[in-house]
Amino acid sequence: MAAIASDLSINLVMAAAALGALAIISLVALRGWRDWIQLKRDELAAGIAPAQDPTVPHAGSRIEIADLKERLRKLEAIAAGVDL
Repeated sequence: MAAIASDLSINLVMAAAALGALAIISLVALRGWRDWIQLKRDELAAGIAPAQDPTVPHAGSRIEIADLKERLRKLEAIAAGVDL
């Protein structure tokens, strides 16, 4: 009977330790997330844009390029006499 109680108490202690470790890790992660969000808010308030790769076009220019390609396709279809 004592072995069962000993095994049960060991399991309870291990579960409590694991739960405590999970709580600490979660709180640290939450603190880091809040600090990162605050950093981004400060950057937006200061007007600092995040660094972008110069080889990647801006999203607005990509939309404009796609629109121009679509217009060109339609004009070529009209010139070829194809009914869209």
